[in-house]
Amino acid sequence: MTEGIVRARFRNSIWGKPSLIEPGKIYEYKIELLPIAIIFRKGHRIRIHVSSSSWPLWDRNQNTGNPIGLDAKMIVARQTIYHDADHPSCIILPIIPNDELR
Repeated sequence: MTEGIVRARFRNSIWGKPSLIEPGKIYEYKIELLPIAIIFRKGHRIRIHVSSSSWPLWDRNQNTGNPIGLDAKMIVARQTIYHDADHPSCIILPIIPNDELR
């Protein structure tokens, strides 16, 4: 329905200095989704899909840490979403009450 994107190297600032990540270390990401309006009815479910790529909508992430778009090789990326007491994860969805939709 919608998507958002954050490259790991720009997780702290899109305009700031890139900062590469260390494998095995836990980082926090805030990913803003593109605007959308949809009604979820009783019984509907929401699925979240996390990926390293959405080609051709976004440039490929070759996961090498080198400058974007200059590599001939690619490295497979694996994402882990932590959701325990020390590393809570959340999705914040704004809700418009039914009476405001009329």
